[in-house]
Order: sequence, then C-alpha cells, then structure tokens
Amino acid sequence: MDVLAFFLDNWGQVLRLTLEHLSLVGVAVGLAILTGVPIGIAITQNEKVASAVLYIASIIITIPSIALFGIMIPILSVIGQGIGYLPAVIAVLLYSQLPIIRNTYTAINNVSPALREAARGIGMSPLQRLRMVEIPLAIPVIMAGVRTAVVMNIGVMAIAAYIGAGGLGTFISRGISQSDHRQLIVGAIAVSVLAIIADYLLLWAQKKLTPKGLSRA
Repeated sequence: MDVLAFFLDNWGQVLRLTLEHLSLVGVAVGLAILTGVPIGIAITQNEKVASAVLYIASIIITIPSIALFGIMIPILSVIGQGIGYLPAVIAVLLYSQLPIIRNTYTAINNVSPALREAARGIGMSPLQRLRMVEIPLAIPVIMAGVRTAVVMNIGVMAIAAYIGAGGLGTFISRGISQSDHRQLIVGAIAVSVLAIIADYLLLWAQKKLTPKGLSRA
C-alpha cells in the first residue's frame, strides 16, 4: 500500500519522467532508424562489407550499458556534454543499430529474385525497385527490428539516470541510493509498463504498414 500511496502522491512526477524517458528513447531510436535502415540497405550490395558492419554492431551491443555510458563521458567532455542528454542518446543510438541494420539487411536480401526480375522486366530502375517493391515487402521485418530496439532500450535508458539524463531511471537510482523500496518499485514497474505499451503500439503500426496482400499471406 505504501508503494501505491507513493505513486498517488507523486503521479505528476511519474508522468513527467515518463515523458522525459519517451523523449530520450524516441530521439535515439529515431536517429537509429534514419541511419540503420540506409546502412542495412547499402550493405546488401556487398557480403564482405555486410559481415564487417554486422560484426561491429554485434560488438557494440555486447558492451555493458553502464560501461558504454561511462565511455561517452570523457569523449563528450571535450565539447562540454560529458553527462546528461547527449551521451544517453548516443549510447542508445549505438545499441539500436544491430537489430535495425540486421533486420533491414535480412529483409531486403530475402525479397524473392522473381519479384526483382519482374520489376526489371517492366522497366523499373534500381531506385524504383527499392522504393516500390523491396522496401514495402521488407517493412514487417524492419519494424520487428525497430520494436526490438525500442523495447530493449527503454530498459537501457533507465540506467542513463546515473549520468544525469533523467527519465524513469531517476526513481530507480534514488530508490537504491536512499534504500527506498517505494521509488525502486514504482520506477521498475513504470519502465516495464512503458516497454509493454510501446511494443503493442509498434505491433499495431507494423500491421498497418504491412502491405495488405503480404499481411493476408
């Protein structure tokens, strides 16, 4: 009951930190989509480059999150942004690359050669084939990568509170430092609920973006 009482007494702060958390993850994953999808498409042209890019992305995602945040501090201190918003966004952007690049690369590679030949046969240019055939067919798999990145990094971003980035991790860090189980539980539950809601919303968006014929199949 004391946890519920704490939530009711501080619901305004919970809402504010939730919006802050969403903003951090949204910006980071949004930038990851803008970079990761083009990279995933580009590396389909060269298998050796694809292997190297995916290997590097795999190494980045194995770095413990707290260590990656720590690495950002001295690097970004040069421009006076060693702690706070920027290092948190950059770290989560890096963590988001593997699922987005890998899923994009896999989806584009798995487009049926017969469909590519049909597109060539009606005179489509490579760019037209990509825009009108390959990307629409790849959307479900790409969106699955985005969902993975978002859900994973909602949790990772909670650790960013330790470098002053804010978000729901603030409750968790305070709860640990102050031995206050109420803040710890509220923060943990809020992060979990946010991840579940985000996953269902992105699943809905994935279904809406999937071509109707492919969805029926």
